[in-house]
Amino acid sequence: MPAGTGERGRRLLIRGGHVLSLDPDVGDFAVGDVLVNGSRIEAVAPMLDAGDAEILDAAGMIVMPGFVDTHHHQFETALRGFLADGILINDGHPHSAINYYEHVLQKFSLVYRPSDVHINELYGSLAQLDAGVTTVMDVSQIHHSPEHSDAAVQALRDAGRRAVLGYFEGWGDRTKYPDDARRLRSEAFASDDQLLTMAMGGEIYLPGYERAWEIGRELALPIALHVVGTFGMAPIFDELARAGRFGPDNIFIHMTGMSDLGWKAAADAGAHVSLSVPIEMVMRHGMPPIQKALDVGLQPSLSSDVECTMTADPFTQMRAALTLQRAFVNEAALGGGENLPDLLTARDVIRMATLEGARGLKLDHKVGSLTPGKEADIVLLDATAINVAPLNHVPGAVVTLMERSNVDTVMVAGRIRKWRGTLLDVDLDRLRGELEASRDYLFEAAGIDRDLFRA
Repeated sequence: MPAGTGERGRRLLIRGGHVLSLDPDVGDFAVGDVLVNGSRIEAVAPMLDAGDAEILDAAGMIVMPGFVDTHHHQFETALRGFLADGILINDGHPHSAINYYEHVLQKFSLVYRPSDVHINELYGSLAQLDAGVTTVMDVSQIHHSPEHSDAAVQALRDAGRRAVLGYFEGWGDRTKYPDDARRLRSEAFASDDQLLTMAMGGEIYLPGYERAWEIGRELALPIALHVVGTFGMAPIFDELARAGRFGPDNIFIHMTGMSDLGWKAAADAGAHVSLSVPIEMVMRHGMPPIQKALDVGLQPSLSSDVECTMTADPFTQMRAALTLQRAFVNEAALGGGENLPDLLTARDVIRMATLEGARGLKLDHKVGSLTPGKEADIVLLDATAINVAPLNHVPGAVVTLMERSNVDTVMVAGRIRKWRGTLLDVDLDRLRGELEASRDYLFEAAGIDRDLFRA
């Protein structure tokens, strides 16, 4: 493995890969090179003479920007799969007896200790890094005390990938949300020139959200919130729309069940929309509004949401977005519809999972495409693997054929974090043991049976 990657002055030439840049000014290359100098991309071209740069042979690899997940509740990692069959809230029927709101938010989350926050955040972040997700907005609704907040920050730092801490609510007598945002901003996020940045959570279904929005804008932070029709948010969303409260700093997650008024105001304000397509379909948030976003001129990003219900890998998110939008358009076409929307392509959903995510998190000046001058968040995907070979179409292979096992090498700010299929600088056995211990504590403290074959 090349040594010293990411260090100032260290030059690495990624040679002979299938380069998918996501930058139309750079272009794509059936065979091309990417030159990395320290933490940044220096050049992208069909063939580069890099002098004394070390060579990383990328033959048979798709070389592309790292994936960006704009909404992931990493504190729930220990609860993976618990709600595979669950929905968002209790609707009074047997299928909702175990649901997200009552069990995850009102039982599990209330008993988290700072140590649970740390291991859940760290393990979940490493797992996504393994899947090629180099940037995340961590929506951590677990800020029960300053110590909980500090544990989340430390875990993101320990993971060594790019992350936006979504500073959302906490519960109990020791929560300092939203005012502790000022301390966090000054202590952990004073510089924007680092891997970690910050966003302000401002849930409009919670009393006092106006204060969170005010502090977020005071600190020049993006303001993120879940916008879900299931929770009856449409009237208040419309009120905010009429009052002109939306801005380009807003990140609206889900956007299910909102009115045309709300959508127009969001688009006019230049707000961003993050979609979690598999979760929205499975957990009854409402039908994912992919086409609505596109119709009003918004390019959404993709996000994984909660691993208690669905895997957090980017290939699942891209395939779900592609197949759902095309299913709607194809059904309309078969019914004789005219003036149909364009079908999404594999390249479209890759862009949503990379560059659009970076734009939504206000990081597109740093990442999201293989553009000279940007930071080198790069993944190498194995196109020689048994589930892909022979390679016939690069975007199609990424979206319709690949999975986590194809993620060969991952770089964050020029530093190699995964090499030839193995995460570096982590003791996964030890961390898995800590996560299992956290899981055992959380189930016991929440008073919930851990039934591995629950009906």
